[in-house]
Amino acid sequence: MFNKILIANRGEIACRVIKTANKMGIKTVAVFSDADRHALHVKMADEAIHIGKPPASQSYIDIEKVVSAAKLSGADAVHPGYGFLSENSKFAKALSKAKIAFIGPPPDAIESMGDKITSKKIAQDAGVSTVPGYMGLINSAEEAVKISRKIGYPVMIKASAGGGGKGMRVAWNDQDAKEGFQSSKNEAASSFGDDRIFIEKFVTQPRHIEIQVLADSHGNCIYLNERECSIQRRNQKVVEEAPSPFLDKATRQKMGKQACDLAKAVGYESAGTVEFIVDVEKNFYFLEMNTRLQVEHPVTELITGVDLVEQMIKVAFKEKLKLLQSDISINGWAIENRLYAEDPYRNFLPSIGRLTRYRPPDEFESSKHIIRNDTGVFEGGEISMYYDPMITKLCTWAPTRPEAIACMREALDSFEVEGIGHNLPFLSAVMDHPRFIMGDITTAFIEEEYPDGFTGVELPEDELLRVAASCAAMNRVAEIRRTKISGRMDNHERRVGDKWIVTLQDKKYELNIIADQLGSTVKFEGGSKIRVEGNWVPGDQLANMLVDDTKLTMKVGKITGGFRIRTRGADMMVIVRSQLQSELARHMIEKDLPDTSRILMCPMPGLIVSIEVEVGEEVQEGQALCKVEAMKMENILRAERPTRIKRINVKAGDSLAVDEIIMEFE
Repeated sequence: MFNKILIANRGEIACRVIKTANKMGIKTVAVFSDADRHALHVKMADEAIHIGKPPASQSYIDIEKVVSAAKLSGADAVHPGYGFLSENSKFAKALSKAKIAFIGPPPDAIESMGDKITSKKIAQDAGVSTVPGYMGLINSAEEAVKISRKIGYPVMIKASAGGGGKGMRVAWNDQDAKEGFQSSKNEAASSFGDDRIFIEKFVTQPRHIEIQVLADSHGNCIYLNERECSIQRRNQKVVEEAPSPFLDKATRQKMGKQACDLAKAVGYESAGTVEFIVDVEKNFYFLEMNTRLQVEHPVTELITGVDLVEQMIKVAFKEKLKLLQSDISINGWAIENRLYAEDPYRNFLPSIGRLTRYRPPDEFESSKHIIRNDTGVFEGGEISMYYDPMITKLCTWAPTRPEAIACMREALDSFEVEGIGHNLPFLSAVMDHPRFIMGDITTAFIEEEYPDGFTGVELPEDELLRVAASCAAMNRVAEIRRTKISGRMDNHERRVGDKWIVTLQDKKYELNIIADQLGSTVKFEGGSKIRVEGNWVPGDQLANMLVDDTKLTMKVGKITGGFRIRTRGADMMVIVRSQLQSELARHMIEKDLPDTSRILMCPMPGLIVSIEVEVGEEVQEGQALCKVEAMKMENILRAERPTRIKRINVKAGDSLAVDEIIMEFE
């Protein structure tokens, strides 16, 4: 077996590979850029080597630097993780030349499957179902428009190289095709160093289902069932699960067979994923093959019990697969939620900064449920603008899908993240969404259910009552604490009453609290009662309450007159007042929001790629004003109404923070 493995990656996947290597008794080497000098994967590895400046092009995807690091460390193998150089055949060849094993497929397989155009042709020859499209290279936006018209809108514009949702756009008309072509080329060039583009028919109402395969150098190939990855935004997966709630046994077997046929056709070795889109009639079409470990591989591991990283290492060492297809079963249900450094209230735009608080739920394993957190960050660490916004993957397993969902809800509620914008509220909302619970999902789920963006969650009445009762009980504890403060004037004695008015999400509840040694009984106006128990004390940022014998987990922040409560995707200001305070609050004047209609503010921290207008220019509604890039994503800012440019405050190449003023309008 290998003695030392260099991980040519960063973040959670580097940490994930290190864990398995440690289990196998293999030493590990991390590589890092200037931005990752203090990263978790650097701390976890046995040794670490600096390879360059923060931009990936000057560090993680610089083949010469990574290979030199492998030579310097004495590593006899390299695991590429996913992204970066994981699907770069030149990298695999360079390692081979240096007599260092590549823990992945042969270069020829990478080249064949890594190029989406070539892979489609091979898939067709191997008898794999494919989507109609144009396989030739496209040289201009005008040509892209002509081809799109011929195929018929809607179409998918895709980068030939790479993956992970980068360099992909859906075009519904000529304008979309023209702009999408250029944006896809730019993203592809930036992320993969390859700006080739192709176009295929976009299947409406599709489900994204992929088959995990595992092949060795001895001609053996098996599939490890499927993963459902339909909940996506901007073509990037957000929620994954295994198995799919949609597939039947017969369709699963057909897809698995075709996936293995494709793998054998290209002489595939290692773990790989064959992605399909599946329509409502369970017709499936080959999308692409990812010749690497997938981000969502943990859900497959949880339902099969197979450590895919371990298998990849053994295959790279030329060992024969000991697993047969008959050994692969489906045990229970697993769900993965990706925690992204992005603000869901700002259309999921990237967010960077320091993690002032990072407290994931404790990892746990039993016969009833499993909680797994694949992470690459730590409290106090920095989220950089240079890399992908995903910071961790939270996974749960249970014997059934409803139980796995319930476990995930609890895990999300107890996950504490502060200092950056993040998508935890959105993930909680998805876990509670009726369509997700029913398994009625497509790749258009987010666009269909949140057409105007995510604005938060309005809790149902019964849940509001539970939160109101809990906050009232917590406020009583805080009030009792305040009465014990020493040094008060004798004529200012503080008394804790039992009648309170709780206001949250535009609802007002009058209630009485009857406390005892174990907890409180909260009586609402109208006669309903709720029993609240818990060990929360002032200063705790996480409250684990028992409300009518049902667990309620809330993240708690102190505000004037109450609490900021976050639970089940809702972010609420819960005000607890006495009757007199409530009466006086009615006379408070609400502050008007500032007028921002005449300025364009930067919606995310990022780099100004280009300014598309000039001072004095008249612009129309929908016209592009500028382009901002962060975390490998290019965002085009457009005019919301006809206007004239009064002032431009920035230039191309400037780095901006959130809400910095880019330009002003007359």
